[in-house]
Amino acid sequence: MNRKAKKNVAETTAQSIMTLCGVLAIFAVCSITVYMIAKGTPAFSEVGVPELLGGTVWKPTAAEPSYGILPIILTSIAGTAASVLIGVPIALLTAVFLTEIADKKLAAVVQPAVELLAAIPSVIYGLLGLMILNPLMYKVEKIIFAGSETHQFTGGSNMLSAVIVLAIMILPTVVNVSVSSIRAVSPSLRASSLALGASRIQTIFKVVIPAAKSGIMTGVVLGIGRAIGEAMAINMVAGGSVNLPLPFNSVRFLTTQLVSEMGYAEGLHRQVLFSVGLVLFVFIMVINLVLQKMRKKAIDHD
Repeated sequence: MNRKAKKNVAETTAQSIMTLCGVLAIFAVCSITVYMIAKGTPAFSEVGVPELLGGTVWKPTAAEPSYGILPIILTSIAGTAASVLIGVPIALLTAVFLTEIADKKLAAVVQPAVELLAAIPSVIYGLLGLMILNPLMYKVEKIIFAGSETHQFTGGSNMLSAVIVLAIMILPTVVNVSVSSIRAVSPSLRASSLALGASRIQTIFKVVIPAAKSGIMTGVVLGIGRAIGEAMAINMVAGGSVNLPLPFNSVRFLTTQLVSEMGYAEGLHRQVLFSVGLVLFVFIMVINLVLQKMRKKAIDHD
């Protein structure tokens, strides 16, 4: 009887702790949402939604200030999308290699190396990009725009450098989650596919990956979150100018906009930066909701 009572107490305590953690998580999300709305909406009424979201000129300290953030929004969208298009296929193929192709000894060496990428601070990625990637991009820039009188050279600090750095940074997240998802696929599915005459590659791409797509999409969601929220590394390699997101333009993302100017902003300028943060927050929430809905549809379809 005492043992049963102790078990009930332990279960009740564990349930209470988990409920409390869930409530705290919901409270944290709601608090952040309310705070961002409260701090970010005043600038919309003062500047105007069309000018703020649709304007193309950012001059907050000019005699006649302008607060257009459309190029910054487009840069964040284009940069995140491009980095995902580059990084996710590489990460998925790496996960397939580690789980389905590489022998155990090789996988035991490669996977810890991939996981180590996640432990590297973002400022180190930015430093490596600044010292290695930007000079390389500058050489490419000089070759492509040799003799051009209209192109403004950036020294390699451009959109393309930022996309490459972001693609590298999301690799470990997507690889690790994808590896776990692929390894969770039942061996009987592989055996059944091979028994029906499918080749090993056909089994991987037509049986294993579709079976693991729910977990793979979770990794993609986490990777997108990392790409959207990155600031320090991108601030070091992207150049920091407010331009349209063309490959060799110096650009500024929503995150780097906050990092670059929040330290000295005052008055309306500071309020607009909070509005930029609100736009970034909404941007992240919308992308996560869309991807989660896609993931749910994929699960229901299975």
